[in-house]
Amino acid sequence: MAYSEAQKRATARYNARTYDRIEIKVPKGEKERISQAAQRQGKSLNAYIVSLIKQDLEGEDAENFRSHRDRVVLED
Repeated sequence: MAYSEAQKRATARYNARTYDRIEIKVPKGEKERISQAAQRQGKSLNAYIVSLIKQDLEGEDAENFRSHRDRVVLED
């Protein structure tokens, strides 16, 4: 079954409502390395990059929690 123009427009509207877009630039050749790393993990390039960002943010949240916890302990 062909992907109709109406389906394409509906998908584009859904994506515009649901997702923010971020464009990144990497040095020549790095895209291929990143794509291969994503394939090794069985992920799309987008899913791989998003998972790395989430991991970093979760680590940042954990570090902020530890820092706050340590300040509370020191202030008591």
